[in-house]
Amino acid sequence: MKTLLVTPPFSQLNTPYPAISYLCAFLREKGHSVDQVDLGIIVINKILSKEGLERIFSVKSVGRVGALKESYIKTIDPVIDFLKGKNPTLENRIVNSDFLPQSTRFDNLESGIENNARYLATLYINDIGDYITQNIDKNFGFSRYSERLGLSPASFSIIQDELERPTTVITDIILEEWSKIIAREKYDVIGITIPFPGNLISTLKISSYIKKIDPNIKIIIGGGWVNTELRSLTEKKFFDYVDYVVLDDGETPIELILRSLSDKNIKLNRTYTLKDGKVVYHKNSSMDPALESLPATDYKGLDLSLYISLLDTLNPMHSLWNNGRWNKLTLAHGCYWKRCAFCDTSLPYINSYHQSNATSIVDKIEKIIKDTGQTGFHFVDEAAPPALLKEVSLEIIRRGLAVTWWTNIRFETRFTRGLARIMAKSGCIGVSGGVEVASDRLLKLMDKGVTVNQVTKVTASLGQEGILVHAYLMYGFPSQTDRETVDALEIVRQLFQLGLIQSAYWHQFALTAHSRVGINPKEYGVSITGPKHEGFAKNDLEFSSSDKDPSRFSNGLKTSLYNFMRGNGLSLPLSRWFDFPIPKTKIKKSYLEDILATTSVELKDSTQIVWIGSNVEFKGNNIYLYDNTSQESITLDEDEVNFIKELLEVITYKKRAKITLKDVDSIASKYRIDPDLWLSQESTSILYDYGLVLI
Repeated sequence: MKTLLVTPPFSQLNTPYPAISYLCAFLREKGHSVDQVDLGIIVINKILSKEGLERIFSVKSVGRVGALKESYIKTIDPVIDFLKGKNPTLENRIVNSDFLPQSTRFDNLESGIENNARYLATLYINDIGDYITQNIDKNFGFSRYSERLGLSPASFSIIQDELERPTTVITDIILEEWSKIIAREKYDVIGITIPFPGNLISTLKISSYIKKIDPNIKIIIGGGWVNTELRSLTEKKFFDYVDYVVLDDGETPIELILRSLSDKNIKLNRTYTLKDGKVVYHKNSSMDPALESLPATDYKGLDLSLYISLLDTLNPMHSLWNNGRWNKLTLAHGCYWKRCAFCDTSLPYINSYHQSNATSIVDKIEKIIKDTGQTGFHFVDEAAPPALLKEVSLEIIRRGLAVTWWTNIRFETRFTRGLARIMAKSGCIGVSGGVEVASDRLLKLMDKGVTVNQVTKVTASLGQEGILVHAYLMYGFPSQTDRETVDALEIVRQLFQLGLIQSAYWHQFALTAHSRVGINPKEYGVSITGPKHEGFAKNDLEFSSSDKDPSRFSNGLKTSLYNFMRGNGLSLPLSRWFDFPIPKTKIKKSYLEDILATTSVELKDSTQIVWIGSNVEFKGNNIYLYDNTSQESITLDEDEVNFIKELLEVITYKKRAKITLKDVDSIASKYRIDPDLWLSQESTSILYDYGLVLI
């Protein structure tokens, strides 16, 4: 039995969305014959080609882009090769203003970046995308095709109406490329992941095509959108397009489906089917595999050379999502906090928490590097646990791996400067995390578990070790006042002004059926007004409250943030960003500075001490320290030198023993050293600079 797993158009341009590669690894290990394909990146490569643009302009050729169509057609292939890293010498032509045709995306080109070829090439690509959306296919987007239609359509009739519309050149290309894939090999089962709303329509178009050419092929769908939206599925017509709808982690349910096709006694799990004209949900007691037992992500079968790295912003943290090839890896399933009132905490992908272990994770990192040749990793956790990050970082350092990674965290106190230093040493370049409403009252109301004080101290610790920070921001949470919104903006302004964060994004609060606010709306002064569920999607909810409409703040918040990320307007009064009167902030201009001024390191007996340096020489009463950029020497008495020599041997990162400050006391006593006094000495501060870390 042959299975094909598919990522539909359109998810990501720069790196594979990982769902099918996770599943491939598991199913192949179980002995199943499985192929995988990213249809989205194949289609994008066809659209963004000489042939693709010729087809697009043959449909409609209008405006400035249309007038310059010959220039776009001539330049598209070399530019795409450049964005794939295959044509680096083109950089010199791109920065010449006569080479790239320019439309509206170039109108606000920032001064000082005219020589950044990748950024200019990205503007050029986005101009093409805008042209397609405005003139060829209104649902097109490089990573959100038909997203608007996929946002919780309560009735399937909305989707059917769209599927019955005449095709566009974009949908024609999707189906043409899909037909080539299907024609290459006979498949018995096709599994399609739907990670985002924008993947729904393209998924149903390709599944409809399958049903027409061979109705015997079984179609399975799952993924993030399915897991949140289709938990109350009763719509029979949906099964004209698919045979199985899988919820939550797909490994066990899909494996059971494959086995059931040859053994009717196999019972399905977390799977919808149509049986005797009714939608039936199957559930059994099958256990999901432990995270550490799952094999490394398997990219075999994906053409990694097709992926296109864009640079849509020069902000180094903000650009990580679209720039570079990042291998995806999960350290822990779910969220260890799982209490935020706005989050879908009732769903298993959040509330079912379990983590892997450092050895297993770094084993997978090494295998993925060997398989792909790529050393960049994005740990795609809901919130990476600090204790596990410490162990993973130390294991990476022990094995001498030269990797680069970033992840999502919670800004909690366990992210000390010591932990940040170990993370940075192992290759961490950035983290993202929720600052949300930046108000202690509202953070407590939503049970976020962090405070503005914590955010300030943690981001400072990360920044001191060169780790970039992206903040997720929220406005419009129930009961948030206008003044609290303005106060939040002032907090964000100070975070940027002090260099505590480098990137951020504002989201307006959205109410979902699976969040605590959605389940208990009265507790938050909210009344749910719709939509009426008609058997299909159910997640996004319409609601009313006594609060003023927060959307009027949208433009001001986003415009100010756009400028803050570029270092502009940080000294302007907040009122300058809005076209209506706003309350005056009550936040002191020195509020975050004052927090940092009171920051101190609290040392306990349980504080771990580790040496992550390597180059140390002991000669008589002298200790010589080296790193990649500097060297230094310390002259001490014999007892102190011997104490430090023994201590570094015990606490070295090469050993896996956890040594605490309490353990240091016994070593210090041998050499008549006062450990508390030693920790505060100037010579010890030099050791900190070269690799002594307290966590």
